[in-house]
Amino acid sequence: MASQLLTDQQLLTDQQQPITSVDISHLVLEDDKPVDNFQSAQQQRFLIQILYDSQALPVPFLAEANVGLFYQLKEDPIVPDVLLSLGVQRGDDYSQRENRSYFVWELGKLPELCIEIVSNQEGDEVNLSRKSKRKGKTFTKKDRYGEIGVRYYVVFDPLEQIQADIGYAKAKVWTYSPDSSGYSETLAQSINELGQYIWLDTIGVGLTLWRGEFEENITRVWLRWCDVDGNVILTGAERAKLSDRRADSAEAKAQRLADRLRELGLNPDDL
Repeated sequence: MASQLLTDQQLLTDQQQPITSVDISHLVLEDDKPVDNFQSAQQQRFLIQILYDSQALPVPFLAEANVGLFYQLKEDPIVPDVLLSLGVQRGDDYSQRENRSYFVWELGKLPELCIEIVSNQEGDEVNLSRKSKRKGKTFTKKDRYGEIGVRYYVVFDPLEQIQADIGYAKAKVWTYSPDSSGYSETLAQSINELGQYIWLDTIGVGLTLWRGEFEENITRVWLRWCDVDGNVILTGAERAKLSDRRADSAEAKAQRLADRLRELGLNPDDL
């Protein structure tokens, strides 16, 4: 179904020249509704901060939270909790509407990855909730991401709200398969405990579960990026602390050596 993406948008003129000004005045880009809880908001910041603090990915790339993913002019956007797209960057001028959301026809590609962080049982991440069924909805978020062809779809369930839906795992990753026109369960992978990780080959990073502190002195379980060996990718603050510890250790080692030389009757400053 990814091959059908944007086919009804008429993004080319009759002369096959790219349209430079698609009319998006009818699209709702911001709704100003506070929809996330503290945990989801922190988790989003954590994932995005690590990518921008580190050099884990080649630039440019775009990692963002709660931004509309517009894949067709005539369809409502999907709003992933976190999206990651390689090889693209935001437009410079935010006063222009086309620079304020993720428009596939502007950026030229879909994101490689979309993450949903489960906060309740009404999010339709994998299966439709009873409330959504009563409203007549027919597509889950998983259905929609699979329909348009997002390479990786990730569901993180920190509060264990939809465990039966994702095979009683803390996190689950589906990989898009053109052969199955969506997400096949045979290609799905789960993370069930701390230290387990899934390598996302197309992107060049992995995802793992980690217990620790972020932004406050409270230990929680987080979904975070890792390298090909499962080692967590550090935030800027973590790297700075590690560098300080190494500097302190080197200074202490040098001081011990100087003290030992003095015990032997040698002046370390003369060496």
